[in-house]
Amino acid sequence: MAPSTPLLTVRGSEGLYMVNGPPHFTESTVFPRESGKNCKVYAFSKDGTLFAWGNGDKVNTISITNKGLLHSFDLPKAVCLEFSPKNTVLATWQPYTTSKDGTAGLPNLQLYDMKNGTCLKSFIQKKMQNWCPSWSEDEIICARNVNNEVHFFENNNFDTIANKLHLQKINDFVLSPGPQPYKVAVYVPGSKGAPSFVRLYQYPNFAGPHAALANKSFFKADKVTMLWNKKATAVLVIASTDVDKTGASYYGEQTLHYIATNGESAVVQLPKSGPIYDVAWNSSSTEFCAVYGFMPAKATVFNLKCDPVFDFGTGPRNAAYFSPHGHILVLAGFGNLRGQMEVWDVKNYKLISKPVASDSTYFAWCPDGEHILTATCAPRLRVNNGYKVWHYTGSVLHKHDVPSNAELWQVSWQPFLDGIFPAKRITYQAVPSEVPNDEPKVATAYRPPALRNKPITNSKLHEEEPPQNMKPHTGNEKPLSKTALKNQRKHEAKKAAKQEAKNDQSPDVAQTPAPQSTSRNTVSQATSGDPEVDKKIRNLKKKLKAIEQLKEQAAAGKQLEKNQLEKIQKEKALLQELEDLELGI
Repeated sequence: MAPSTPLLTVRGSEGLYMVNGPPHFTESTVFPRESGKNCKVYAFSKDGTLFAWGNGDKVNTISITNKGLLHSFDLPKAVCLEFSPKNTVLATWQPYTTSKDGTAGLPNLQLYDMKNGTCLKSFIQKKMQNWCPSWSEDEIICARNVNNEVHFFENNNFDTIANKLHLQKINDFVLSPGPQPYKVAVYVPGSKGAPSFVRLYQYPNFAGPHAALANKSFFKADKVTMLWNKKATAVLVIASTDVDKTGASYYGEQTLHYIATNGESAVVQLPKSGPIYDVAWNSSSTEFCAVYGFMPAKATVFNLKCDPVFDFGTGPRNAAYFSPHGHILVLAGFGNLRGQMEVWDVKNYKLISKPVASDSTYFAWCPDGEHILTATCAPRLRVNNGYKVWHYTGSVLHKHDVPSNAELWQVSWQPFLDGIFPAKRITYQAVPSEVPNDEPKVATAYRPPALRNKPITNSKLHEEEPPQNMKPHTGNEKPLSKTALKNQRKHEAKKAAKQEAKNDQSPDVAQTPAPQSTSRNTVSQATSGDPEVDKKIRNLKKKLKAIEQLKEQAAAGKQLEKNQLEKIQKEKALLQELEDLELGI
């Protein structure tokens, strides 16, 4: 029997209601519309069979399949709801408050048993960020970050802490998806000149200096985002600073790190400098896509060796979304961009469609892997609120515009478990639709009347890069770093210019062909002819080699001395000095 299409849940000033998914888009009778503006939050269970919402008075839960009210909890201020993976527990969070005399407030994080509606446990959870406990998919373990350490509970027994993971000051953690063995990634921010680090552990092996499966340390990290792949074999870490000290970026600085559970780790080398806007794993767990670089941004798919597999070139984009089956990738430019989307077949790396969803503040793939939801919601934007359902070939199948005196706050798909919807063959032909697409066409550059009948010259503000296949690096030699590549190109250009000048000055002399490429060894052995300069270059290279060794020691978990950390901080200045000296060659 084919599964029913996912429902759409809509929350706004017009109330809370559900809409049948494609192809009908009629209001669903599963959930009778709740009018009014008091609904602050709703949540589906992971399999989409249970639904909970807070109406400003109570938190109610219903069964989508049986259409019946299950439980009602007296939680008028609840603003966060989440079900445990197997629908055993409902977690609720209300803002933490203290009394006027300064005494501690009441517990504001409640865990309810969904079988009988009783409260299993209450905790004080002051911050809304990372408020919800994390369960393994089988609910055997559950974890919370308490006072900079991670507390583990087993089999939903919250009266006894079964295990603790204690490090210096754990700022954040992420449990791995999937079945046993359970793994956990923890982030400890750096302090007093020491680097920040992310470590991977396997539950419950936390004790001892060699308990960690992998470790990656790095500087320049005020916060991190940790992303497990679906098979729980590797984690991507986006390390961010709030301020870019060089002044190059409004977004601060970001670096992307790869950490595998087998102990391997690497810095993902991104060919274009600038912010990292988004990173997404494919559901296959063998590839990931990064969107990065100053606008127009680049997007690249990497393999597990962190080698580029396919480069999508440059474009106005800041987000990447793989379909549930992993066979389609949407690159999009939302927020302060105009909403252009590129829909790619990632098995053949062919462009399927280029729809435009202007002013979108939300994007989501339907669990069926065929349909896309885009929406413009308040408070991000308070005008032109509404949502659209698209087919990935670019056709708008359904559109709902909210009246000008109303607002749309939230819209989302009903979730389904993986494997419910089979993957279908990709089509490139736009599916038929009766809904007109009123999206404005991408505007062309203004041309003065005097130039309109003349040929267009290819003068562009930004140099555009086309998509291209990228061959993974082969062989035992490590790929050159960005600085080395930059130096190599400059040396090649300098030598070519010198050779050309030489040929121009002595046309009678037999010409020797200029080398087409300079090997890594040639770059390192180049001399200036000035013994003093050569000596300085050799000394700088020795210092940089020592810094590289120190960084490797820090990455392996060794605690460095203050003077060693100061040496590492001088690396950038030394590289610049080396580059300046070598350019004089």
